[in-house]
Amino acid sequence: MATKPGILSDWPWQSIGNFKYALLVPGAIYSTYSFITTAENERNLFMFLVFPFLLFRFAHYQLWISVSRYRTAKGNNRIVDKSLDFEQVDRERSWDDQIVLNGILFYAAGVVLRDQFNMPFFKADGTIITLLLHWGPAEFLYYWLHRALHHHYLYARYHSHHHSSIVTEPNTSFVHPFAEVISYYVLLLIPILTSIYIGKASIIGVFTYVTVVDFLNNMGHCNFEFIPEWAFTIFPPLKYIVYTPSFHSLHHTQFRTNYSLFCPFYDYVYGTVDKSTDSLYETTIKREAESPDVVHLTHLTTPDSIYHLPLGFPSLSSKPQASKWYLLFMWPVTLWSVLLTWIYGHAFISERNAFKKLKLQAWVVPKYNMQYFSKWQRETISKLIGEAIQDADKKGAKVLSLGLLNQHEEFSRNIELYIKRHPQLKIKVVDGSSLAAAIVLNCIPKETTQVLLKGRISKDACLLVQALCQKGIQVVTLQEDDYKKLLKYDNKLESNLVLSARYDVKVWLVGDGLTDKEQSKAPKGTLFIPFSIFPPNQIRKDCYYHTTPAMEAPKSVENMHSCEDWLPRRVMSASRVAGIIHASEGWEVNECGGTTFSIDKVWEASLEHGFRPLSIST
Repeated sequence: MATKPGILSDWPWQSIGNFKYALLVPGAIYSTYSFITTAENERNLFMFLVFPFLLFRFAHYQLWISVSRYRTAKGNNRIVDKSLDFEQVDRERSWDDQIVLNGILFYAAGVVLRDQFNMPFFKADGTIITLLLHWGPAEFLYYWLHRALHHHYLYARYHSHHHSSIVTEPNTSFVHPFAEVISYYVLLLIPILTSIYIGKASIIGVFTYVTVVDFLNNMGHCNFEFIPEWAFTIFPPLKYIVYTPSFHSLHHTQFRTNYSLFCPFYDYVYGTVDKSTDSLYETTIKREAESPDVVHLTHLTTPDSIYHLPLGFPSLSSKPQASKWYLLFMWPVTLWSVLLTWIYGHAFISERNAFKKLKLQAWVVPKYNMQYFSKWQRETISKLIGEAIQDADKKGAKVLSLGLLNQHEEFSRNIELYIKRHPQLKIKVVDGSSLAAAIVLNCIPKETTQVLLKGRISKDACLLVQALCQKGIQVVTLQEDDYKKLLKYDNKLESNLVLSARYDVKVWLVGDGLTDKEQSKAPKGTLFIPFSIFPPNQIRKDCYYHTTPAMEAPKSVENMHSCEDWLPRRVMSASRVAGIIHASEGWEVNECGGTTFSIDKVWEASLEHGFRPLSIST
């Protein structure tokens, strides 16, 4: 909100949340019904196309959001290096309010001014006139309105809300109080209403104008330089006609310069161009992609997990991953993305962070859980992981940590062999198994003398049982195969490892494969502590569940604005934290396959660097 919210700051539909989209339904039904039932020569094509056009606007904005986050994560041509945070993401969640308002205004105008808005499909001269009217009177009036909004009275009550975002994204572009957006719409309607009045308006003309406004608005807030140098070389006056992202970025960092909407001409005329405009552009356009110190290699999980990536929907990526019913309507995009993963074969960057002097990046292998579990895809996935290791090594990364199923035994063993076959690699690969075991150990209540182990016996489980037995804590296992596997790992465990059919233990250490039936046999008040990659189904309301091995990140971890899979905000998985700790400490060791690391050493180092264990969720 603004510093001192003024009259009409809140949007009328603010209290109904996402049900605001229902406000467009009556207009969509009315326009469709009228189009179908009306004689062909009397049909209002404009009204009929409003809803598809609004969907196009949503897609256009989302495309810019995804491209902007991808480019700023890579670092080439990035303008501002400051961090995004969850507060900004939450504040900008209402970016689509103006699209809802656009739909309501178009539908209302189509009903009230039916004859005027029953316009032809295309008029070339009308489209040109509409655009010229924008670059003339609309831009001029906006410039002075914008300067007025920077007067302390209006700034405190309205415009300060927009300027809360120093680092801008495309969704920052139309995040304003309601009254402020109304004033912008009045100006932006001047070209449209004038073209209608003189009889030159057309459907293509109106939709093109709105699309151009969206394009330039998104471009100006994308935080990476978009317009190439050759454009200004070929046509030097372009700098007075169209702004650049770096031009507008200076307005958000300096506040009192570069007021123009899209046309810098008026800033040059009235002497409000920032002195560093040209130098910032030249520096930014030459900036190269960033070289990471630590790469966290993860992958897609469920088909709709693409929307939960930092490159996806900000409203979803900023919350722990959970199934959403409305994503069913996205099935064409979801299906296309699944098919694309069978064709596209290269890990891509999805997020950048920083920790002290370390530059961190998260890369995504374009494969889903179902593909990781498929025998036919394992060789392909191993190849993708190997290529990612090579790429990270070439970029100068010190450590690559393995996330989710990339740390599964089969892939981890393949990586260990891959590293041995490529001794020239300088990068170290870490699966975080030692830190995961340390986190689980430190989640067990201090007075505990006995725990029950259930689930698939993994490397983490072996490390965990070994550490527990060394501390004198009795570990109960229910299956003979699991008992034998653990003894095979370390035959010294026999004194504290018990094979039993008892389920009455109050602390359960659970791995992947825990069934609902097995959970139902646990006594009331049982504490479930996962050492698994994926969290168990929380079916027991009378028990306590810990999250999968993870730690809360310190404030020194910057640019955290999205959640890692199902984990809460500002929480990192054990493997991701382990990669950061190994790089921070300068440990020149691999931890994958059969290789392990000191549990105590990595735990103490993580605490020293400010990472903290999580509390139990009930």
